[in-house]
Amino acid sequence: MTLDIRDPLPGDETDWRRLWAGYLSFYKVDLAEHITAHTWSRILDPQSRVAMRLAFVDGEMAGFAIHHWHDSTWEITPDCYLEDLYLDARFRGQGVGRALIDDLIALGRAKGWTRLYWHTNHDNATARKLYDRYTPADGFVRYRIELA
Repeated sequence: MTLDIRDPLPGDETDWRRLWAGYLSFYKVDLAEHITAHTWSRILDPQSRVAMRLAFVDGEMAGFAIHHWHDSTWEITPDCYLEDLYLDARFRGQGVGRALIDDLIALGRAKGWTRLYWHTNHDNATARKLYDRYTPADGFVRYRIELA
C-alpha cells in the first residue's frame, strides 16, 4: 500500500465531493449545495484559514482532514481545529486516519501552532479508539446555539 498525503488541487473536487457526501451521510446532515460549493472554494483559497489535507492510497482518494487555525487567548501562537476527518469505509483500519492526524501534527509544528484539537460524538466508538491513542478526552462539554 502506498499512502500519500497532500494539499488539494482543483481537479480533486469530484472525488472529494464523493467522500464529503459519505461524511454528511454518516452524521445524518443534509447541506445545501451552495454550502458545499462554498466550502470547496474556501479550501482552495490561499487567503482562507480553512484548509484540507487529502490522503491517497495507491492513487485513490481515501480520506480528508479539514482544519483551520485560529488565534488563542491562552497562548501566543495559534491553535488548529480539526473540524472534519473522514475516511472512505474501504480504507478504515489501515492507518490512514492516523496518518492524517500525524500529518496535521507535523504541519502544526512546522507552522508554530500551539495545539491541535477536535471533537466527535460521544458514541463514535470507532473514531474514539484512534483518538484515545493520542490523548484522553479532556472532559469539556460543547454547547452550540444556532444563530441563523
